[in-house]
Amino acid sequence: MDLFEFQAENNLKKESPLASRIRPRTLEEFVGQEHIAGKNTLLYRAIKADKLSSIIFYGPPGTGKTTLARVIANTTKSEFMQINATTAGKKDITDTIDRAKTLLGGYNRRSILFIDEIHRFNKVQQDTLLPYVEDGTIILIGATTENPYFEVNKALVSRSIIFELKHLTKDNIKTILKRALEDNERGLGSYNAAIDDDALDFLSDASNGDARIALNAVELAVLTTERNSEGVIHIDMETAQQCIQKRAVNYERDGDNHYDTISAFIKSMRGSDPDAAVYYLAKMLYAGEDPRFIARRILICASEDVGNANPMAVVVAAAAAQAVDYLGLPECRINLTQAAAYVACSPKSNSAVMAIDKAMADVSKIQTSGVPDHLKDTHYSGAGELGHGIGYKYAHDFKNHYVKQQYLPDELVDKVYYELSDNGQEAKLKKWLDFIKENADE
Repeated sequence: MDLFEFQAENNLKKESPLASRIRPRTLEEFVGQEHIAGKNTLLYRAIKADKLSSIIFYGPPGTGKTTLARVIANTTKSEFMQINATTAGKKDITDTIDRAKTLLGGYNRRSILFIDEIHRFNKVQQDTLLPYVEDGTIILIGATTENPYFEVNKALVSRSIIFELKHLTKDNIKTILKRALEDNERGLGSYNAAIDDDALDFLSDASNGDARIALNAVELAVLTTERNSEGVIHIDMETAQQCIQKRAVNYERDGDNHYDTISAFIKSMRGSDPDAAVYYLAKMLYAGEDPRFIARRILICASEDVGNANPMAVVVAAAAAQAVDYLGLPECRINLTQAAAYVACSPKSNSAVMAIDKAMADVSKIQTSGVPDHLKDTHYSGAGELGHGIGYKYAHDFKNHYVKQQYLPDELVDKVYYELSDNGQEAKLKKWLDFIKENADE
């Protein structure tokens, strides 16, 4: 590195965003993720002893995946190399591996390769890494916001320890912000800034567990706020709100949070919790989810989890789905809320879904002789000669419009598929069926 490159690197460090400058350099400076990086955890001991095996950090943005990799880089005696999967190609991978081979063969020095956004690598690129991870040429550290069990080569996953990082807590974010405001060397300490407690609470909460968002907001607040008469940059609630215009919602329409949120939404409706259902609905709408997708899920839940315990649920859900196409956002949010709350408040029954699943299983496994002759169609020529329809009893000719006769194929006589629950309208239907069967004409 020549003098100009050295100066350029120093300038870049000074001008880099606060979130990059304030990044912890040691495990002692690291905040949060105590379940994996706390004292005496497996990862803590491995980093301290410089005895790492291949690992993958998985978790939401801004929770410390890259930071942990940089802590390892500052701690290890191994050669630390880094590439980003969004920009690296196969040649970058092979060049890095060649360098690792040279270090291992010529100097008996291990190499740690950190790959940020590893899920961005395609299958071929991931396969290129596999033999060198397997033979120990490189120790892999991958970071991903996507579930590695779905997005990363299974062979790589099986050779790595997966560490899942969680959203940082509000207290974690507060600690990070206070440190950034007080740090004279890498933070904002030289600006003489002070933040109100309610503003600190707001930024810690509004960042939704993402330290990067919180740090970007406080940096913007400090750099754009004029000093008061005492020479202090005072960050109040109004300033904090302006610097984080919209609450950060961790929700990617093709990522884990998408599936986790829709799962929680459905389970809240199924579990008869309208408040939770409305919350998850709001989260999806706020994050830009397609309202038609949400409407379809409500419609499915109306039949799958409510069914005939309240037949109006599917009517309300279908009407909401139609309103989505007719009205669009923002108005259709009200229709979706009405439908989700109605489904959540309705009595529940999964009798319909259980019935069709059992029947589908029998259709696939049991060979039958077909429709009983007395139920077969008689409207085509020759049906009578074949014995079709003979002996059929017309239900409306009997008391309560019901008569006992065989409807299922011979092989499935007395089979019960639809077992009515004791909830809502199904209880009434069950009572009615029991009544007409007990009082049927022979």
